Amino acid sequence: MTYTLGIRENLRPFLEQLLQVFFVGLTIGLQRTVIPALAETEFGVVQGSMTAIFAFIVSFGIVKGSMNFVSGRLSERVGRRRVLIWGWLVALPIPFMILWAPTWGWIVAANVLLGVNQGFAWSMTVTAKMDIVKGSQRGLATGFNEFAGYGGVALAGLVTGYLASYFDPRLSLFVFGLVVILLALVAGLVSFTETLPYARAEAARHKSGETTGPRPRYVEGPENPTSGHIFALVTWRNPTFMALAQAGSVEKFVDALMWALVPVFMVAKGASLIEIGWVTGIYGFVWGGSQLWTGPLSDLFGRKWPTVAGFFLCSGGVLAFPFLTTVSGWAVAAAVTGVGMALLYPTLIAAMGDIAHPSWRGSALGVYRFWRDLGYAIGALAMGLIADASGMLEAGFWLTGLAMAGSSLWLIIGMEETHPRLNPATDQEPAHA
Repeated sequence: MTYTLGIRENLRPFLEQLLQVFFVGLTIGLQRTVIPALAETEFGVVQGSMTAIFAFIVSFGIVKGSMNFVSGRLSERVGRRRVLIWGWLVALPIPFMILWAPTWGWIVAANVLLGVNQGFAWSMTVTAKMDIVKGSQRGLATGFNEFAGYGGVALAGLVTGYLASYFDPRLSLFVFGLVVILLALVAGLVSFTETLPYARAEAARHKSGETTGPRPRYVEGPENPTSGHIFALVTWRNPTFMALAQAGSVEKFVDALMWALVPVFMVAKGASLIEIGWVTGIYGFVWGGSQLWTGPLSDLFGRKWPTVAGFFLCSGGVLAFPFLTTVSGWAVAAAVTGVGMALLYPTLIAAMGDIAHPSWRGSALGVYRFWRDLGYAIGALAMGLIADASGMLEAGFWLTGLAMAGSSLWLIIGMEETHPRLNPATDQEPAHA
């Protein structure tokens, strides 16, 4: 069988992957609005303890980051589809834990399972897309993928905000979550094309020299690297990989802030659950929708400078947020932050796909996503501690804004352009692992 690359050539598996990542987004989105806002009144968190509130994101980030790495390696042995299905099976207890939670510890534990689900299921939608698209389409593909995923996050946050305002909050989250997870599991079992053979065929073509067009600047490494070798390569041995990994980690500070700090901050300012749902929803919708044009933008103009611009926009939006006093003002700041995230988010993934060899691309993406989602834990813990120590919720915004600005400077200094058309490998350079 000939495994031809391209979105049009593989439209059915591409659409299957989009449906799956939409379900993944809905699953994480059900916790975005209601749970942080009701942490004190519904789940018994001590009033004013931001470290305790952020604990459920810390557990999520540590587990999801680890599972990204594990799922990447697993998927190269057992296939992408099987790992995706395992992710949905792990998610089944989450709605029940939210419904019956007697303490905040149950929510923290539910987020451990959510981290496994996200690390397995969302990772496979990304990896599977990198398997089936052309190098010139990676920005477009990741843009569509993250649009579907974060569109789901935003929609779920908005819908659950309304449901919790008019019905019992726990029962609303239970019904919404269980329906989404069951639908996703059935869809994965019935219709999700295995894409690992595409990656193996692409690796074989590159090895035999059958490819045409610009030569990708693959990072040099052994043909069958160990997990430890790939981890070291992405984390510190290659400067561009290292710059991408730190950028991925720091940008999750923004999402942790929008997930937990913004709802608590807005509650403290007198906002309602519906108003919180709209502000966080605008962030998610702008982030998701904008990736439909930011992904293709990186295919045209390269990966580096759209990413840098996105970090600076996020920094500005986050730093402006605590100085505003109205829902409309917060909505504008959230939208600016969403555009910034749209510029950087799919572009970082596409950059990783550009220079990771097909034979170990799943593992390299797993390491990148390990560091990226560990940023949830690092950012949430840092924001919780600094907010509790200073007694000011605003301190979390300042920390995040400055961290994003610093990360963008690292990208300027440490990242090479990765797009094969704009920075191809020369004939003297190895174009394979």
